[in-house]
Amino acid sequence: MNLIKSTGTFSFFTIISRILGYLRDILIAIFLGAGPLADAFFVAFRIPNTFRRLFSEGTFNAAFVPSYASELSNGKEQSAKFATNVFSLLIISLFFLVLIIEIFMPYFVFLIAPGFSGSEEKMSIAINLTRITFPFLFFVSLSSFFSAILNSHNRFAAAAAAPVILNFFLISVLFYGSFLGDKLVYFLSYAVTLAGIAQFIYLFFYVKKFYTPKFIFSFSIDEKVKIFFRKLLPSIFSSGVTQINILVGTIIASFQASAVSYLYYADRIYQINLAIAGIAIGTVILPQLSKYVDSNEKEKISLIQNKALELSLFLSVPATIALLLASEQIVSALFGYGSFNQISVENSSKALFYFALGLPAFSLIKIFSSFYFARHNTKLPFYISLCSVLLNILVSVIFFKKFGFIIIPIATTISSWFNSALLFIFLKKDNFFNFNLVFVSRFLRILFSSIIMGIFIYYLLTFFKTNLAYDQSLKAVFLIGIVIVGLISYLLTAFLIKAFKISDINLKY
Repeated sequence: MNLIKSTGTFSFFTIISRILGYLRDILIAIFLGAGPLADAFFVAFRIPNTFRRLFSEGTFNAAFVPSYASELSNGKEQSAKFATNVFSLLIISLFFLVLIIEIFMPYFVFLIAPGFSGSEEKMSIAINLTRITFPFLFFVSLSSFFSAILNSHNRFAAAAAAPVILNFFLISVLFYGSFLGDKLVYFLSYAVTLAGIAQFIYLFFYVKKFYTPKFIFSFSIDEKVKIFFRKLLPSIFSSGVTQINILVGTIIASFQASAVSYLYYADRIYQINLAIAGIAIGTVILPQLSKYVDSNEKEKISLIQNKALELSLFLSVPATIALLLASEQIVSALFGYGSFNQISVENSSKALFYFALGLPAFSLIKIFSSFYFARHNTKLPFYISLCSVLLNILVSVIFFKKFGFIIIPIATTISSWFNSALLFIFLKKDNFFNFNLVFVSRFLRILFSSIIMGIFIYYLLTFFKTNLAYDQSLKAVFLIGIVIVGLISYLLTAFLIKAFKISDINLKY
């Protein structure tokens, strides 16, 4: 496996999906802004979308890939039998989960957005919209199963491209936003579920090359399947801890008008780097790392772990500096149009600033957790994540009344650094990870390159301050130019001081 090329493939389709996602959110910001309809839709969209992230962004992989890889070594028949048992049990479990929540949706939405109870109309709309979007969970979870099969065979492109379908469906609806009026949120909700069905069909055709999906009533819950499901629930919690923290934040933010929308827009911006620096790398290394762990190849284990960490920081550290320096300009350039006024820009940019402080930690959690998942250990990351979420809730609840919605990104960042630090401590304690000399040298050079880039960006932001103002129509063009210059300065400095080498691209791990 070539780590950089495989990560590049995964990241390419992820970036395409995120760019379309930004176009989608720009259109939502224009037509809905940060008002009550936007809040109701974002709750309805966030619930199934959080589950999508929990299942598809490395979480399902964490439990399935090591188990399936072990079965593959025993032959195609054994692996197919294991996959069919899991697939059949998933269908039944998901069907009844969706059915039960659909029936009790008013209570479910109240749990997710208790602050909406102060407005009967807002709560009613959120319930109706969530009823429409929730079947998306069924199809996207089964799609994640197909993605895990493909990833186990080191096929990352098709699975990474699948989320593009969701954005395509939503953008298609948003082009008619001016004609649909208040009904837009309902059409968007139907598009979410239809996209889930389309994504399922798309991946079905790709996965058939390696495994023929079939549902059987006479499936057997043998010891291997039991072990998998015992690993699945902890892995959902531990690998998806960032998403869980954000969901917790949504619940608390629902008590403040428009806060859900502010957090949503900020979340959309930093998620693109997390998807590449954390999720993509964690997903790509897991199949190969699992094989090296099973065969006890210590040198290769150490090499791939250090390279994964190095690549993650190479991507997340400069992104953190850029977001800290230009949070307001980025939010304004991306979303500051139409109904999304200057106050909305200022509040979303404040949330983005504090989320950015935790960006390296969000990525490190994904990488460090993968080191445990490859060893079939999902329990320890689960316990650490549980402590992290409790810390997040504690900080948010205690200080929400005093600081308002802004405490939510602060609490998320604090709890994420706490999570990543504990994972690192236990990895060292269990002797599962050690830094090599190359990593230490590279990290210092990455830090230096990021600082140089930060100086360039700060100067350009100051020089073009007038052109980046909220009321400027070409502000996005100037921001893109600044980003390109900053990126070139970072890559050039990194290359010159050997924080990155061209030969790294061809290395196999």
